[in-house]
Order: sequence, then structure tokens, then C-alpha cells
Amino acid sequence: MDKSEKLKYIGNLSQQGGCRHYTLNDGWGRGLRATDINTGSGLQYTVLPDRGMDISLASFKGMNLVYLTCNGETNPAYYEPEGIGWLRTFAAGLLTTCGLTYLGPPCEDGGEQLGLHGRFSTLPARQFSDLSGWNGNDYICRVSGILEEGYIFGNKLRMERDISSVCGQNMIRITDRITNFGSAPSPYTILYHMNFGYPLLTEDAELVIDPLDSSPRDANAVPGIKEFRNFIKPQQSYKEQVFFHTMKGNARGETTVTLQNKQAGVAVSMIFNVNQLPYITEWKMMGYGEYVLGIEPCNVLCKSRKALRDENNLPMLQPGESTSNVIEVLVNEYI
Repeated sequence: MDKSEKLKYIGNLSQQGGCRHYTLNDGWGRGLRATDINTGSGLQYTVLPDRGMDISLASFKGMNLVYLTCNGETNPAYYEPEGIGWLRTFAAGLLTTCGLTYLGPPCEDGGEQLGLHGRFSTLPARQFSDLSGWNGNDYICRVSGILEEGYIFGNKLRMERDISSVCGQNMIRITDRITNFGSAPSPYTILYHMNFGYPLLTEDAELVIDPLDSSPRDANAVPGIKEFRNFIKPQQSYKEQVFFHTMKGNARGETTVTLQNKQAGVAVSMIFNVNQLPYITEWKMMGYGEYVLGIEPCNVLCKSRKALRDENNLPMLQPGESTSNVIEVLVNEYI
């Protein structure tokens, strides 16, 4: 149906989907801006402008897709940068972005104390805008903003983030442009920490992935290296297993990773380019109340900045240099 025909049926564009903006006013989330995006065809998700424009809640036809920690949506004012304090404000959700100048475990690098997974997910967006509108016969839900990680005498990186969905379709498109706006080279590391939970994730779920190479992060993951595509019921005493996958792409560099569950009747695919994000970190946690699968496209292996530097694998952006990443999240019925 074209635009003119659609408009004959509706009195307000919200009938077919759109963006709804509000501020949380209770508990750990008090004062946190949020935007609900409804595609009008079953997919709904929540963008948090004050948390790096990350995505917390996500559902399909009323069914939850993501894992949320006991913290839930938390105001970044409570962020603890030291050690593993990052976990105290980690909500998980569909997307928690790690970076931009360091990620992975805590370390000391060049005399600087670095905590877990970087500061990005605590950055507030400026110039946050709702740019939704018609594009031909399609109505596009679209939000954008600018996020900057930097300090005087230090690294200075800027991200321009754009998140969009076409009404009537069940896809989220995340487009990030990262620029070094400083006068010195800066480390650039990024990991898209995407977290899936019940009822999408159960013992009936299957991970469809075709890596070039897979390896366990540590000794604890070694026993699970042949079972990283499969899942079990929640266990009382389960130690997380983490696997590193080097991905292969098609002629355009594109690759797809899918979590599907026939019993739940849904499949979620992540589509990205290995020329931008050559690796996936898989976080498999099957514990009671901590039952989550993390699928995490990244530009480096999930190691500390010191380890990456020592291995000569630390990416750098030169002054004025920019790079871009695009990730598409596609949700389908799976029968």
C-alpha cells in the first residue's frame, strides 16, 4: 500500500508505529531518558540516549528477546570505573557497546588504570534527535545522536550513531561513524555486546554460525568448545564460558549469525561486515537467574588494552581519521 492509501486509514501516525520519548522516574533508572521504537509489525525496542544510545528492552509480538541483569536500566551516574565496577551498572539488554579506547578485563596500560569494558555505555548523547519521517511509501523510525569519549591531554573519539527501522519490517539498523577529533593517534576498540535471554534462549535454541576459526578464551571454556552452538537448562553452579570466533564473509565481506528457537517460534539474526568487525566474542552463561547468550561482534579479540598493545594488535585511529560500522538485527518467525 502506498503512502496516500495508508493515510486514508489512520488518524495519527502512531497507529502504524513510531518513536515515543520519556524519562524514567524510579529506582536505579531515575532521570534516564528513553525512546521506545515500535515498527508496527511486532518488533519493539528501547533506545537509551544517556547510555551510549544503547538498546535495552526488545520484544517480538510481545515475546521478550533479551537478557536483563538484576540491575535493569540504570542511570550512568552510578557508574564505577574501577576494576569490575562496570558490572554494577550493566543492564545487558539487546545492545551494550564496549569501548571506545579500551575493552575487556581491567588492566594498567601506560600508567593508566583501565576498568572492565570501557566507558562508552555510560556516555550521554548530545544533539539526540528524532528524525523519523516518510521515505517514499515507507515510514522510517530513526533516532541519531553524538557521543564523545575524551579528556584534556588524553584520547578523543567521537561517535555519530544512527538507529533506524522501517515501519512494517522487523529489522534494526545500527550505523556508527567513529572519528578521532584529537591531535594525536588514539586506540580504537569496539565490541557490540548483544545479549539474548529467555524465552528466545532455552535448551531448545541453536546458534547458527560459520566461523573460520574458534578458540576457547581460557581453560574453563575448553570443555565446551564442541558445544558452543548448543545450550542446556539453567544450572545452579555454572561457570561462564567464552569463545573467540574469527568470522568469514561473502564476496562483500558480509556475514550472518543467527540464534533460533523452534519451540519459541522466533529467530534473531545479526548481519555485519567482517572488514569492519572481523571477530565475535561468544559469552555463554547458563546459570540460575544468569541465563544469557552474548553474541558480540568486535574489531579486536576481547582482551585488555595492554595485552593487545603487547601483541601489536591494538588498532589506532589517526587525528581526523574516521571509520564506520553497520550492524543489522533481523527478527523472523521460525517454524
